[in-house]
Amino acid sequence: MTMARLAAVDLPDFGMPEAIPGIPAAIYGARLEALRARMDERGYDRLVIYADREHSANIAFLTGFDPRFEEAVLVVGPTGEPAILVGNECYGMAGAAPLPMRRHRFQDLSLPSQPRDRSKPLTEILAGEGIGSGSRVGVIGWKSYASRETIEVPAFLVDELRRLVGASGTVENATDLLIDAADGLRVINDVHQLAAFEYAACQTSNGVHQLLSGLRPGMREDEAVRLLAWNGTPLSCHLMLTSGPRASLGLLSPGDRRIERGDRFTVAFGIWGALNCRAGFVVEDAAELPPGIRDYVDRLVGPYFEAVAEWYGALHIGQTGGALHEIVHRRLGDPFFGIYLNAGHQIHLDEWVNSPVAHESTIELRSGMALQVDIIPATGTDFFTTNIEDGIALADASLRAALASVYPDAWERILARRRFMEGSLGIGLHPDVLPFSNIPAFLPPFLLSPDRAMTLAA
Repeated sequence: MTMARLAAVDLPDFGMPEAIPGIPAAIYGARLEALRARMDERGYDRLVIYADREHSANIAFLTGFDPRFEEAVLVVGPTGEPAILVGNECYGMAGAAPLPMRRHRFQDLSLPSQPRDRSKPLTEILAGEGIGSGSRVGVIGWKSYASRETIEVPAFLVDELRRLVGASGTVENATDLLIDAADGLRVINDVHQLAAFEYAACQTSNGVHQLLSGLRPGMREDEAVRLLAWNGTPLSCHLMLTSGPRASLGLLSPGDRRIERGDRFTVAFGIWGALNCRAGFVVEDAAELPPGIRDYVDRLVGPYFEAVAEWYGALHIGQTGGALHEIVHRRLGDPFFGIYLNAGHQIHLDEWVNSPVAHESTIELRSGMALQVDIIPATGTDFFTTNIEDGIALADASLRAALASVYPDAWERILARRRFMEGSLGIGLHPDVLPFSNIPAFLPPFLLSPDRAMTLAA
C-alpha cells in the first residue's frame, strides 16, 4: 500500500442541506409492528421500554417522542396503541408524538417535589396494561448483557414488574431486539433515517471544519467552541473541546483556558445521528513540536492514516467485523498506538448503539447500517494522539437508488465526497460506502496549517 504523506489538500465545499429531512409518520407505525413481530418470536406478552434524557434513543426511534427533564416508560402489547407513562412536564409533548399512544400521567417520573396528586399507583397502571401473574415481559433499556437477567433500568420499575409476574412469569433484558449488532431494528436504517443522519453529519462536520479553520492561539476554549456553530439540534453527547494538559483526558468540556501555540488539542461535536472528532497540535509544522516528537507524522499520524484508509477500503456489505478488527490490529497493534476500543461502531440517535467490530467477530455488515469511523490511538506519551471520527453508511444498489431519488441533493454530496476521498486522498471505496461527513477522512495534524492533510494520493 502507498505510504501516507502530509501535503496541501484542497477540501471542497460539499454544500449543506437546506432543510431537515423528516421521518414520515407512517414509519413509526411500521417500526412498532416490526418490534411486535420480534416480540412474538421471543414469546413476550409485553415489552416495557425505559428512557431518560441520556438514553432516549429507543423510545424516540419507535414513537418520535423523547422525554425532557423526566424519564418515560413505553408499554407495548401485541395489538393496539402502546401506552406511554410520563411525568407532569412531558404529558403534553407525548400527546403530540407522530405515533399515537395512550398516555398515563405517572408523576413519580416528574422532578423532585413536583405534584404527585394525579397518578395511579405503578402497580395499577402496569396491571391495567396486561402485566400480571405468569406474564413474560421483555425490558428494553440501553445495554445488553451476557445474562438476560441483568437489567439496568431503575429498580422501582424492575422490582414492580417482577412482583406482578410472580414466580411463574419472566422479566428479562430484551434490549437486543433493538440494538443487536447483527440485526437490531435500530442498526438497519431506512432511506429517510439515513437522510436525517446525513443532515446531522453535515452540521457536525461543517462545525469541526469551521473550528479547525478559525482556531488561533490566544483564543479561550469557550470562544473556540462557538466556531462549531451548534444550531440547537439535540446533542448525542456533550460538546468536547480541550487544549494543553487537559486534552489528554479527551472527554472534558471547554473551559476558560487560553489556547497556546504548541498545545495538544482535541474537539468532538455530536448531535442525533452524527459525531465528528479531530485531534492534533496547535502548531504550523513539526519544527514547533518538542524535539522528541518531531517525527509525530511519521511515527503516529502516517501509520494511523494508512490503517484508516485500509479500513475504509475493506468496507462493503457482507464484510465481517472481525476483518475490520484484524486490519487495525495488524497495522496498529503495537502497544505504542494504544488502540483499545472497537475499531468502529454503529451510530444512531445515540452516539454508540453497538459494534460488530471485534476480534474474530463473524457479524456481517448489512445494507442500511450507519457506522462511525472511530479508531482512537491513546498513546499515553508525548505523541498524544491523532483522530478521524466521521460517519458513513452502507447501502446496496436498491437503497442507493432510493436515496438518489428521494434525496437527490444528499446523494450529490455523497458522490462528491467519494470523488474527493478517492481522487485527493487516495482512499478507494466500494460502491456500498456512503460518506456522510463534509470532512471525509480529512486529517490535518498541525492545526494552524488546516490546508495540509494526510493523503495517499500521488
